[in-house]
Amino acid sequence: MAVRHQLIKRAPEAVWAILADGSRYAEWVVGTASSRPEAGTWPEVGATLAYTVRLGPWTLNGRTIVRRCDPPRELELEVDSGSLGTARIAIDVRSWGEDSVVIVDEHPLTGPGGLLHNAALDAFLQLRHRSMLSRLAKLVESFPRDLSDLY
Repeated sequence: MAVRHQLIKRAPEAVWAILADGSRYAEWVVGTASSRPEAGTWPEVGATLAYTVRLGPWTLNGRTIVRRCDPPRELELEVDSGSLGTARIAIDVRSWGEDSVVIVDEHPLTGPGGLLHNAALDAFLQLRHRSMLSRLAKLVESFPRDLSDLY
């Protein structure tokens, strides 16, 4: 299991505003080249986003399904990468004074990752999560602390 956390210098509602915007998924999820709504209203339970991952000349298409949603605190996703299998990703947003601590917990469910889940895979996921949470923090913190300044 790969668990990682990040302090984000904004309130949980500001973090949630980004998590709840399916059109911004590819901006903070490492490895995702593009994403688009597929079904339902993101992030309602059952809603899906289709995504594309590019690794050199190869592309992989998959989808992310909302399995649990409790705004602005919890979002649980199932990432379905086809023949590569599925993974559970839980995102927990906690108040930390005026700021937020975001905790990501990911583990493979099916496919090669589920069968070969080991410390090396967890180390890779830790690196990915470090970058992903850093991107999320930069994106959230790029907006004013008081979102009413935007209107």
